[in-house]
Amino acid sequence: MNRRVVITGMGAVTPIGNSVPEFWNGILANKVGIDRITRFSVEGYKAKLAGEVKGFEAKAYMDSRAARRMERFSQYAVAAAKEAIEQAKLCIEEEDPYRVGTAVGSGIGSLEAMEREHQRLLEKGPGRVNPLLVPLMITNMAAGNVAIQFGLKGKSINVVTACATGTHSIGEAYRSIQCKDAEVMIAGGTESAVTPLGIAGFSALTALSFSEDPLRASIPFDKERNGFVMGEGAGIVVLEELEHAKKRKVPILAEIVGYGATSDAFHITSPAEDGSGAAKAMEYAMGEAGVLPEQMDYINAHGTSTHHNDLFETLAIKKVFGESASKVRISSTKSMIGHLLGAAGAVELITCVKSLQEGYIHPTVGYQVKDEECDLDYVTSGGVHGEFQYALSNSLGFGGHNASILIKRYSDSSDSETDAI
Repeated sequence: MNRRVVITGMGAVTPIGNSVPEFWNGILANKVGIDRITRFSVEGYKAKLAGEVKGFEAKAYMDSRAARRMERFSQYAVAAAKEAIEQAKLCIEEEDPYRVGTAVGSGIGSLEAMEREHQRLLEKGPGRVNPLLVPLMITNMAAGNVAIQFGLKGKSINVVTACATGTHSIGEAYRSIQCKDAEVMIAGGTESAVTPLGIAGFSALTALSFSEDPLRASIPFDKERNGFVMGEGAGIVVLEELEHAKKRKVPILAEIVGYGATSDAFHITSPAEDGSGAAKAMEYAMGEAGVLPEQMDYINAHGTSTHHNDLFETLAIKKVFGESASKVRISSTKSMIGHLLGAAGAVELITCVKSLQEGYIHPTVGYQVKDEECDLDYVTSGGVHGEFQYALSNSLGFGGHNASILIKRYSDSSDSETDAI
């Protein structure tokens, strides 16, 4: 388990940009990608806003025949994987394909396919349902399609842990390389659930914000927060064993140094009220990395903008960091792109990597009203520039799933330090 794992490529499809450079430029501009839903009429719906992906053309990333055999969530995954693989300069023909794996998850799969074919069933009968319905809609098809498109014949898994899916997928890919199951893993999450059933279902759960102001809908840690805003997209990273990446002489973007995963075993939707489960996931990640609370520069919070999540995540951070809790900078990318469900953790890890690379921590955009119970530094007065060494990304999913990934800014000097030990 002493094999080191690094990130060599990243790809993103998001409500504020359909590539990592576009996404990061949106982050730098504090761009909010939330607006009124355009995919269907929201007349009669309480929640009317979402973070929709804009201007996405599947044929720009794959041939039209392949695109027709994929639902939107799979198309997003393939598009993000293509960008990540190209940045990593990964040539599958030069690799043992059985040592290059896939770990791409989706929390829901395709509600669009289910809705469409259910309507056809009612109107035209069971004989007219699309014979590809099942392979179009099931969540593992994101991983399957990525593997097929790029010839990845190694370990292929689909982690489904609701809103923790992306983080767990990357964490399990990291473990796969550590324990020699693979040399390279293409990992992340994808989602496209901005559909009538998706919005109606989360609204009925009273999980969504019913605000009609895009700038005051997804407002994590703000006292007036009242629910999350559905987003969509994909985030994919290329993970490699360090020596494998060095032999290929490709730029290393960051190093994963810790991963923690726990269960609240408490409630199907609410986090543990004392934050203990999330705290233990952070504690495990930091323990593996050997990082002390006072060394942490940044936490990209799960920060959904629901009352319970933001309060309990704050309590979890206090539990782990103690006196250092007030000194660590915390912000939520969901303030700009909404909640990407199964893709959230992957896109947010990409945010962490860029934060370390560029020396910039983005603010929690839209924050205005202080909550006395959420009293940490949520970066509310503009972004912060500086040199940062460590970043932690948290994800918490319905069912009590908790996951934290800790990354470190990579430098060649860290190799020589390790060799000297």
